[in-house]
Amino acid sequence: MKTTISVIKADIGSYPGHTRAHPEVLKRAEELLEKAKRNSDIVDYCVTHCGDDLELIMSHTKGTDNGDIHSVTWNVFEECTEIAKSLKLYAAGQDMLKESFSGNVRGMGPGIAEMEFTERTGEPVLVFMMDKTEPGAFNFPIFKTFADPFNTAGLVVDPKLIPGFSFEVWDIEEHKKVMLACPEEMYYLLALIGAKSRYVIKRVFPRANLPENEPVAVVSTEKLSQIAHKYVGKDDPVAVVRAQSGLPAVGEVLEPYSFPFLVSGWMRGSHNGPIMPVSQKYAQCTRFDGPPRALCLGFQINEGKLVGPVDMFDDPAFDKVREECNNIADYMRRHGPFEPHRLPLEHMEYTTLPHVLEKMKDRFSTV
Repeated sequence: MKTTISVIKADIGSYPGHTRAHPEVLKRAEELLEKAKRNSDIVDYCVTHCGDDLELIMSHTKGTDNGDIHSVTWNVFEECTEIAKSLKLYAAGQDMLKESFSGNVRGMGPGIAEMEFTERTGEPVLVFMMDKTEPGAFNFPIFKTFADPFNTAGLVVDPKLIPGFSFEVWDIEEHKKVMLACPEEMYYLLALIGAKSRYVIKRVFPRANLPENEPVAVVSTEKLSQIAHKYVGKDDPVAVVRAQSGLPAVGEVLEPYSFPFLVSGWMRGSHNGPIMPVSQKYAQCTRFDGPPRALCLGFQINEGKLVGPVDMFDDPAFDKVREECNNIADYMRRHGPFEPHRLPLEHMEYTTLPHVLEKMKDRFSTV
């Protein structure tokens, strides 16, 4: 029997502003998932938050896109939204973009990363959660983990990894996808995923030693602006990554976050800034609603049970990158409303800027 890990998140209200999820919301989510566990809907769960997002990590045996699991999830978000409204939390129900559940939460607002796999003798799984950024923010670290030998030593010294990995890349504007095999198609891959606002790594598959149809990394790719046709908040993606035993080691999966790479999002979803890897304690965005954060919880999977979590970025080894993030934040902030701190105009069509431009359109004259 295969195990499925489902990580489903939503911003259903936070305090103050877009800072963090409320304890009463987290408590109610735990109560509801405990009930689902007793009813055998799920095997195990972990409730947490990254910034203002309520994060549900669930294990079960029902496969991906399962209606029962998604129904449980939608019920959690609905009840927690009512609590958020009663507390007058900010943007209560923000990611609940549809009024009624239709069998699957995809396309309804929440972000989803699910993978089904055959458990190995030892099965480490890392769950990454980001706040104040977009799905393409995972392009850099996922590429580094599974395709860059300067990051992942196993790609050179481990015969199980040398065959490489295949990347499923989505064009989230044209709603198409392509499979690219590395290392031989690495340059094609980079040509796409460097444009992270459009081309997003969705899944990574092994090319040897493990079942080829079972992904070893999955990223949420939901774009709120495409669902709502307006700016309602950043997408705040999540990812699930398996490690060890024919895959990159846990330390190789974490290593890309030792570099403060730039992502889009931050304040009002309209600024570039560094991604800061933080412990759960610091998974809240305050400075200019940021800088964008990355949280990682690690588990061993034992017959579907989540053994953990371990707060993977709660380590002084990441202190230097956090300091660099603050220095980069200082530099970027000094640009104020100028690019490249502010996103290019074509990437701001779903923000509030078009309303400003609309007020000025009749004042332009022909040159």
